[in-house]
Amino acid sequence: MTRSARRTLQAAGAGAAALLALTACSSSDSHDTKSAPAPSSSAKPSGTVTVFAAASLQEGFTTLGKEFEKEHPGTKVTFNFGGSDTLAASITGGAPADVFAAASPKTMAIVTDEKGAVGTPATFVRNQLEIATLPGNPDKVSSLKDLTRSGLKVVLCDKTVPCGAAAQKALDASKLKLTPVSYEQDVKSALTKVELKEADAAVVYKTDVKAAGDKVEGVEFPESADAINDYPIALLKDAPNATAAQAFIQLVKSAEGQKVLSGAGFLKP
Repeated sequence: MTRSARRTLQAAGAGAAALLALTACSSSDSHDTKSAPAPSSSAKPSGTVTVFAAASLQEGFTTLGKEFEKEHPGTKVTFNFGGSDTLAASITGGAPADVFAAASPKTMAIVTDEKGAVGTPATFVRNQLEIATLPGNPDKVSSLKDLTRSGLKVVLCDKTVPCGAAAQKALDASKLKLTPVSYEQDVKSALTKVELKEADAAVVYKTDVKAAGDKVEGVEFPESADAINDYPIALLKDAPNATAAQAFIQLVKSAEGQKVLSGAGFLKP
């Protein structure tokens, strides 16, 4: 090989090496760029979040709704309070809602059995029964058995509603039979009957007695410990506003939310 040819070949080799090094460097830079974490861009809650909740949650959730709107300017929380079974039927029937908070796992199952919720519902509070009587307890009700006295007008929640199912469980455990003057579709309706003096007593939740203030008087009974209700909450699968819904659920489960609910008389999960 001539000296001139050797020189040409060496130059070509050096150029190829330089090109290879440049390509490797470029490839490395490209790889580093791809592996760099993308900046966090968590969506902020906005718009209206619709919450279907058991009637007994009215006071606590109303407070939390106002707190949520304050923490997230531009949002609005709309509530539909009622009997858990009725709310569940509405949800499975296609009613637009983002969050469902039920007063029992059984009523939540109406929705989850239809695959209407995202993930597994979480128990966020518990509630215990109490007897609500007229102010001053003029009929001297001191036990669950006293509600079976002749002439006493007693109201219960319907057995399909969590408060009614719990009351029936307590009555069965005590081997007591009680025929109420009416069965109500949610706990607030049962309590209202006493507040309006249309009934002498009603079996409701401790939270409802507390919310009623001096309009009724509460009477605790030991059998209620065997009929405590767990309250589950879930994000709904077809939620129109899933981002705000998740944020509301987080507030309910947070220390701040638990403080508000404990103040309303709920037990910790």
